[in-house]
Amino acid sequence: MAHQYEADQWQRHVMNWHDPHQQIEPLAHEIEAVDGALAALVDAGILPHPRYDHAKFLAHRAAVRDHFDIPWTAITPRMQRLLYAINAIAQPRVMVAVGIFCGNTFISNAGAAIGPGAAYQAQRLVGLEINPEEAARARRNVASIDAGKAAEVLAQDGIPWLRDFTSTIDLLYLDADGTGGRGKSIYLDLVETGLHALHPGSLVLAHNSVNCAGELADYLDHMRNPTHFHASMNMVVDDQGLEVSLY
Repeated sequence: MAHQYEADQWQRHVMNWHDPHQQIEPLAHEIEAVDGALAALVDAGILPHPRYDHAKFLAHRAAVRDHFDIPWTAITPRMQRLLYAINAIAQPRVMVAVGIFCGNTFISNAGAAIGPGAAYQAQRLVGLEINPEEAARARRNVASIDAGKAAEVLAQDGIPWLRDFTSTIDLLYLDADGTGGRGKSIYLDLVETGLHALHPGSLVLAHNSVNCAGELADYLDHMRNPTHFHASMNMVVDDQGLEVSLY
């Protein structure tokens, strides 16, 4: 099975990190690129269908633009839409995001269940950020568009939190950096630590599968091994990329 989908002109879809809401391309091109990614995930058996509410996504995007304090981000419009769409389609009851910085990546996932873009009701949405100051900013950001109790932002290290978690995780999003120069290679540790919480049908999303492919070599080999995960594909929609894996 092919392990990669490449959107048209993905090399040019590069974010100005200090302009978090810039529209890089016409909206129709963005939708086309993400639709292609969703179709590839359906063909691979990772998603059940490619349908999501475009109007609700745009409501989500507008709320983030109007209310979030984002000092910088590498999340492109294509990636924001793809993360939202995957969550809106899979509808995870429990979603856990590790390494959420100011909360922009967290809400790109959780926004399918909370705020003006909500398309379903989740049971628990957890964002983990090891930096207390950024965790506080993320908490304020999330509260600015949703005052419900399903979403929570915790200033904690993902490894011990996943180790001690006793329930199930339907979708696990990874965007953390390891200390001591480990960088994104910590993803494999995170997955192995949280494996006990996954179940057949759980999704794992790993950001930076393109620009950090070298650091993620062991992770990608592991996730694409059918003895470990049922299926895994690299969504090359921009210069960052997203590996989507089905347990």
